[in-house]
Amino acid sequence: MRTTRLFLLLPLLAACNSTPSAVNEGSVSQMDDRQGPDSTTAPTATNSALPAPDTAHTKAVSAVRDTLRVSRIAHNFSRPKGPADKFQLIFRGPSILEGTGEFTITDPEGQVIFREMLTEPDLEAALVYEMKGPTATRAERETFVLRRIDRFFLPAQFHTPAVAAKATFPGGIENLDRATWNDLQKRPDAIGFEYLKGKEDRRQIAWSPIKKQSVRVR
Repeated sequence: MRTTRLFLLLPLLAACNSTPSAVNEGSVSQMDDRQGPDSTTAPTATNSALPAPDTAHTKAVSAVRDTLRVSRIAHNFSRPKGPADKFQLIFRGPSILEGTGEFTITDPEGQVIFREMLTEPDLEAALVYEMKGPTATRAERETFVLRRIDRFFLPAQFHTPAVAAKATFPGGIENLDRATWNDLQKRPDAIGFEYLKGKEDRRQIAWSPIKKQSVRVR
């Protein structure tokens, strides 16, 4: 009788012994699936956190901080009537005598249709005509450059027509062909803008409807 009961209990004991093992394995598997960066398990060589980057010696760049002078005006250029274009000269650099100016014209749709970089010497060169002695002080040079920037878009520098009907086609101007010149001559309402680069390099630009771009006409 005892032998019979022992044989009946053996399967039950085997089942009881195997059940905790299966449950524990399942629990370990679920914890592995949930483990992530916040897991309390010890980090391995592949998931150790990297040290924060050292930015103590990084120099921040700020267009606002480096901007020394801005001159702007709204004036018709790419179209004789309607919304005006935006003319802008932004002078940036570590100092007035070490900066560079960016001259741009932006149409009413926000498209930049003209861009030219003007160095500090480009803006200072004409000072020679105002000097009363062989040299100028740093303060005099800075004052002259700032005045050039502030007066870069005077109303008198805009001309209509951009090309006079009897003007002679100029040679040696890059990207100016005779067809573009002739077309502008037939447009009495075309607008030209004149500016000085360097000491005597006086330039004039206009918008070419047939080229769909700004062109230098003088």
